[in-house]
Amino acid sequence: MLNENIRALRKSKGLSQEEFASKLNVVRQTVSKWENGLSVPDSETLIRIAGELQTPVSTLLGETVITETPDNLQVLSGKLEVLNEQLAKQQAEKRRILHYLCIFFTLVVVIIFILLVQSESPYQNWDYNDPEHAVFGVIWHIFEWVFVRIAPLALAGGIVGIILTRKKN
Repeated sequence: MLNENIRALRKSKGLSQEEFASKLNVVRQTVSKWENGLSVPDSETLIRIAGELQTPVSTLLGETVITETPDNLQVLSGKLEVLNEQLAKQQAEKRRILHYLCIFFTLVVVIIFILLVQSESPYQNWDYNDPEHAVFGVIWHIFEWVFVRIAPLALAGGIVGIILTRKKN
């Protein structure tokens, strides 16, 4: 009787054994044993079961419960609503991370540009007869030349990214 009532009420609430077990902080196999009559929950657990199933303990222990099958569409829409909320939270978190990455990228571009302007191309006064200065000077010159041409595009991209990823109210 108890096993049949637990099964019928759980199904009427549209809960799987795993979902029901999760709500009661037990493993799915425990719920299966209760429903198959292989074991009986203790009194504290019985009270928690009654609370989860929104029924009095006396109903669980009493006559066999005859319930209607849950409206599958209603159960499905409830689960979809939970999934949609989780997806919305994930998208908001991704947008927030991308926003801060755009801010960081823009700041890095600005800082590098300021450092290059402040250094006033020191490699131009170096003695290029020394092979180490020659190699490093060429590398520095190439970096500076490429950066100055790409920095405006990178800065514009970073600003556009900041604008597009800002939090919308």
